[in-house]
Amino acid sequence: MTEPLPIRASAPKPAAAAQGGTAGMLWPALWGVTVLLMGISLYEIFFVAPAEVQMGIVQKIFYFHVPSAYAMYVGFVTAGVASGVYLARRDERWDAIAVAGAEVGLAFCIIVLTTGPLWARKAWGVWWAWDPRLTTTLLAGMIYVAFVSLRGSGAAGQVEKRFAAGLAVLGLPVLVVIHYSVQRWRGQHPTVITSRGGGLAASMYPAFFLSLAAFTALVALLIWARTRVERQRQRVLALEMLATERDLMEGDE
Repeated sequence: MTEPLPIRASAPKPAAAAQGGTAGMLWPALWGVTVLLMGISLYEIFFVAPAEVQMGIVQKIFYFHVPSAYAMYVGFVTAGVASGVYLARRDERWDAIAVAGAEVGLAFCIIVLTTGPLWARKAWGVWWAWDPRLTTTLLAGMIYVAFVSLRGSGAAGQVEKRFAAGLAVLGLPVLVVIHYSVQRWRGQHPTVITSRGGGLAASMYPAFFLSLAAFTALVALLIWARTRVERQRQRVLALEMLATERDLMEGDE
């Protein structure tokens, strides 16, 4: 009769346990802040902020389009930075953060590329124009679609993880191009929050900044939630590999 093989799993460190307790308190707090900010910003957008003279109610897309673009930046930058750290350290925690950032950033990129044409149809008379900012945003979205597709095709091995991480890092310069594309190439895309685009009326600023705060809380919440799910998936895969290894070793004996 063979003795059972020891399970190679270390007990959680006290610091990690304390951190888990802190996270357990911050998680519902972030949920509450996000819901509160979303509710207040929606009220401010639709019941307080005035409608723009020329575009009318369509202008209120602005309060979702711009914060979604900001949230897209947060997600993609998180994915790129976390991927760079993963390539340097091979730490699965950073890989989980990279996956979360890429998926959440891509979700907001889809919102940007959906709300943008709705605005363009009213402002320019067309659904899409190959404007520098629109084109570079589409390019960034395609890069992170490749990342998500590569990581979503079954259980990704180390080669797939490193290749996807490289894509996320390469996507970072594209984000810089998106930000400065209007100033450099003078496209049709307006710069509404600066004097070049005519600026915003003072009565529109509360709705805009509340929406920006709400989307900031939302993107943080989604990245955190997706990271937790990915870490759980990593633990399950590790346990499956350990169980398989134990069965093989017991079979050899």
